[in-house]
Amino acid sequence: MTKTLIALALSVLALTAQADDKPLKVGTTAAFSIPLEAAVAEAAKQGLKVELVEFSDWIAPNVSLAAGDIDVNYFQHIPFLENANAAAGFNLVPFAPGIINNVGLYSKKYKSFDELPTGATVAIANDPINSGRGLQLLAKAGLITLKPGVGYKATEEDITANPKKIKLIQVEAVQLVRAYDDADLVQGYPAYIRLAKTFDATSALLFDGLDHKEYVIQFVIKPENKSDPRIAKFVDIYQHSPVVRAALDKAHGKLYQAGWES
Repeated sequence: MTKTLIALALSVLALTAQADDKPLKVGTTAAFSIPLEAAVAEAAKQGLKVELVEFSDWIAPNVSLAAGDIDVNYFQHIPFLENANAAAGFNLVPFAPGIINNVGLYSKKYKSFDELPTGATVAIANDPINSGRGLQLLAKAGLITLKPGVGYKATEEDITANPKKIKLIQVEAVQLVRAYDDADLVQGYPAYIRLAKTFDATSALLFDGLDHKEYVIQFVIKPENKSDPRIAKFVDIYQHSPVVRAALDKAHGKLYQAGWES
């Protein structure tokens, strides 16, 4: 073998070694980071290097994944993913299920829906998917009626009855916790409420329940990453490690369910 071929072979081996040693990059948001940090620590014990990349909004994790800057993200459910793919032209796919979180309706001023005055202000999420979830929750509470069959795609135009004439205010979902002091009723996410430490995450007047499987948070990838053994190993650790389950319990209390067990 010539010196040139030997040098080329050594270069290929070096690049392969670097690729094998490359950490798995997992994107997420603050609401899901603590249990993922536990999974990262467990992965390290098993020889898998994982780098957690935390984003401050719900747009960047998919942009980063589509660009190849991260290998997988974990922060969104199927309806959100479908909307993101359609809006931005992404081709991202779910890899495996994570947890499903309850979403609730909270009020600082009132202890029941009957106490809500006519014209009460109600803050819900402003993105197309989470606002639909909020509207479904308001319908479950009996505050509005929606057109049959609209499901999570519901918009304000689908409201067919609003007997209390509630006034909807749309707010970025991660900022809804801040509307608690001002609005009469707020769509709330327990994970973000716990992070804010401003009121009791279990104090909702109504939760939407755990029967909407479309809201299970997903590990999401680019299709070409579906055979990456690092992703499969990390997901297995997240789903089955007792240490991670303890972190999930601490972070979410009883307001979550393991989507892979349902």
